[in-house]
Amino acid sequence: MRYGLSTYPRYGTRFMVELALNYHKGTVFLKDIAKSEEISEKYLSHLVIPLKASGLISSSRGAHGGYRLAKPPNLITIKDIVQVLEGNISPVECVKNPSVCNRAKDCKTRKIWKTLDDKILTALSSITLKDLIKPHNGKNRQTVNARKNFK
Repeated sequence: MRYGLSTYPRYGTRFMVELALNYHKGTVFLKDIAKSEEISEKYLSHLVIPLKASGLISSSRGAHGGYRLAKPPNLITIKDIVQVLEGNISPVECVKNPSVCNRAKDCKTRKIWKTLDDKILTALSSITLKDLIKPHNGKNRQTVNARKNFK
């Protein structure tokens, strides 16, 4: 049995924070984020596939290519990222899929797990990438090198 989130949403959130920090600066190379966040570039390359497919990030090729958020940081919640990269994060499977348990209808503890699930989703929905980058705006934080897009 596993507890907590896998590295996919944890590292994916760190990746997305880097993109949020560079939102108004242009695209960022994967290798630069990998170096800055001390996550292998190969691992990050696996994360960008579902993030791009879900419409959370976009990419461009060429000398001024790289990755960027597909929408402003204030419109991307941590719930968005976690659900794309982790899927169902309910504490027990029967919360989202009662058919997996023949006791779900009469279960005396299912309400507890449903309440916990609701609170987790509410918390993750209440935090945006903008919220996470606020403490870093205006400080002498070294961000990765972003490239302006010239079209």
